[in-house]
Parts: sequence; structure tokens; C-alpha cells
Amino acid sequence: MPMDSVTPGVHGLRTVMVNLFGVANPTDGSWVLIDTGLYLHASRIKAWAERNFGHGSKPSCILLTHGHFDHVGSLRELAHEWNVPVYAHPMEMPYLTGRSKYPPPDPSVGGGVFALLSDIYPAGPVNFGGDLRCLPEDGSVPGLPEWRWVPTPGHSPGHVSFFRDTGRILIAGDAFVTTKQESLISVATQRPELHGPPAYFTPDWQAAGLSVKRLAALQPNIVACGHGLPMGGPAMSEALDFLADHFEHVAVPDHGRYVGNPAVTGECGVVHLPPRTFNPLQTAFVGAAIAGVVVVALRRGVRATR
Repeated sequence: MPMDSVTPGVHGLRTVMVNLFGVANPTDGSWVLIDTGLYLHASRIKAWAERNFGHGSKPSCILLTHGHFDHVGSLRELAHEWNVPVYAHPMEMPYLTGRSKYPPPDPSVGGGVFALLSDIYPAGPVNFGGDLRCLPEDGSVPGLPEWRWVPTPGHSPGHVSFFRDTGRILIAGDAFVTTKQESLISVATQRPELHGPPAYFTPDWQAAGLSVKRLAALQPNIVACGHGLPMGGPAMSEALDFLADHFEHVAVPDHGRYVGNPAVTGECGVVHLPPRTFNPLQTAFVGAAIAGVVVVALRRGVRATR
């Protein structure tokens, strides 16, 4: 299923390794933006918006599935230029207002290059400083009267997904994904396959499993996630049901910092963290990378003195 036209009125854009979505409001011709991708992509996002929603078009608001760096990278620039409000779940607010960092990633789980490098990813806190508002408590979605937001914590404390009953369209953020996000090869090839949330950035596996069950119970016809291509049809439905029914065995790692011992978070951010697990493979990988940088620098220094 193509990214750009997920279904009538829903358009997607991939920024390197993460997706964002524009959703039209058929009642008045307006639209909203869901997530803002990586840093340094604001110009590309604005050009994509004009192609899909008209010249000079701007959304009525920006909705966030959650505040991880790859979903809010272009938030400040876009919200400031468009002068629109930004909505997120209350439990995400500490990480968007500079009050708290997210629980640190766990590079020991998931395998793959993206997991091994996760310690260097930004964990916040981000101080957005713009017009930041909480999603309505009644589950309604600002700017999209046909949609509702669904609480799907686990990957982050205030993670939400968005669902339209008409056509049963689900925008799931990172509650689950349609590629193995830990693997560089899988991300590069984008072969559609359902997986749990990116393991290295998931601090509460029990909550994540319950969230997948909640989404599977909606019986979506089309799913569009933060990572991977949109999917639909019987094969997707079967895979989502399987993931929900067997989440503990197919998604939860065998070991890890947060396996069986989740991070504790509250309205002010992180309250308690379990001890970090040691990952010798990551240590060797990062050590080799640092050594490579040192060798290159020394060689350049030698050449410069000749």
C-alpha cells in the first residue's frame, strides 16, 4: 500500500525512517497533521502538504501520537510558521515542556543497528514552548469530527492512536509497527510485516501489550504506523490478531531493562527507573565506531603534517 495515498483523505510522508500523516476533514476542507517526523524536514513537509492539500495550505492543528524525537523533530518550526495549536495526551506533557526526559532506551533488546545505537538518540526533554494543549478527555479529535483518539500507552506514557469508524482506518503511531524497526535491513527494504513497538524505546511492555489488544479489538481495515508501510486486508487483520494474542511471546524480549520491571512515570515525568542492563555487543560496537573515528582523525592529522 503506498505511503502518499493511504486511503481517500489520508496521506502519508516518510522522513528517512519515520512516517507522518495528513488527514482531511471532509466537512469543511481543512486538514490536520499527525506527527512531524525527523529534524530538518520542515521544508519537505510543507511542500508535501501543498501537493496534497493545496497551495499555501496549513493544518488546523498538529496532533502527536507521542513525543519521541523522531515524531516531533520538525514540530517547533512547523507550529511556529503555521501558527497552529499542538495536541497531545496529558501524560506526554512533561516530555514536551522540558520537565523530564523519557526513560532511557534499552540497547540490549531487539537486535539490529538501530537498537545498538539507541543510546545516542535524543531522549529529551523537549521544551516546545508553543501553543500546546491536551487532547479532549471525551476522546474526540480536534479538527477531525469523524475520528477518535485511543489511549495506547507502553511505548511512551501518553502514547495515543487515532481511529475512524467509517472504513475502520487506524493511525497507530508506534503502538505497533509494520517493519522490524530495530533492523537496518528491514527499514531499508520496508517489507510489510507486523511487529510490536520498537523494542529499544519501549519502557512498559505490559501496557504495550494491552494497547495492541485494544487496537486489534477495533478490527481495523487499514493500519498506518509510525514505521513501515501502510497495510490492509485479511493478511494484515490476521497478523494483528496474532500479535495481540501472542504479544508476550513474539514482541516482548526475553530479557532487558524494562522486561518485567517497567519504568514508573507520572504527571511530572519519570519517577523510577530499573537498573540498566549490560550489553557487551553494544559496548563492542560503539567502541569499534569510536576507534574508527579516532583512526580516521589520526590519519588526517598525519597527512596534514606532511
